[in-house]
Amino acid sequence: MVKIYNARDITEAHIIRSMLETYGIEAHVNGFYLQGGIGELAAHDYASVSVKNDDADQAKKIVAEYDKTEI
Repeated sequence: MVKIYNARDITEAHIIRSMLETYGIEAHVNGFYLQGGIGELAAHDYASVSVKNDDADQAKKIVAEYDKTEI
């Protein structure tokens, strides 16, 4: 597995994971349990998304498109 995206928070990481899975790319959200250590405030810069090494190039292209269209 290789990390392909650093999300602002756990919610964005899950959005990215779901988006990649619609393209048939299995993705994993990292840092989910770190949010509990911070309390009720949203944890920033702890969540990331990883994919299999073979899917990394395609996943990075998809995420790059997401970053371009983000408001």
